[in-house]
Amino acid sequence: MEASIRLYSLSYSEKLTYLAAALFIACNIALPQLFHLIPQGGIIFSPLSLVIMAGAYKLGWRAALLAAVASPIVNHALFGMPAADVMTLMAVKLSLLAIIAGLAAQYFKSVSLPILVGVVLTVKAFEFFAEFLLTGNVAATVADFTIGWPGLLLQVLGTYAILKIWKS
Repeated sequence: MEASIRLYSLSYSEKLTYLAAALFIACNIALPQLFHLIPQGGIIFSPLSLVIMAGAYKLGWRAALLAAVASPIVNHALFGMPAADVMTLMAVKLSLLAIIAGLAAQYFKSVSLPILVGVVLTVKAFEFFAEFLLTGNVAATVADFTIGWPGLLLQVLGTYAILKIWKS
């Protein structure tokens, strides 16, 4: 199950990087509003992660990194979510996802379900250490797997579907 698509690695000197980041931020404003209609939908499905992963894989880590840092701030300013005390942690987690997904795309130069599963698991390993260093709370990271497994599945299958549709 490998998709043949065109992958990019935008630089900070390209206008398209900032346009893409703005598009990712806009998606990260709209998509969580839909998932928050479901009780604990944000925690279960992590909709910001889907946009960041698909964007990083398709257009490179730089555009996704800009959106990863800005999305929690913009969402908090507009809707009060995420809560102020988790914004830093969320930005760190999304930034790890942006960098690792973008680098995986550059390295593998293709999209497959096993690669995307590897990206998600690698990110989760790094997130575990980052969250422990920032909070000292192992339970929250374990909850990413116990409560958030549908979101992890959505990241893999959703990213694959988005990239398969977004071929050019």
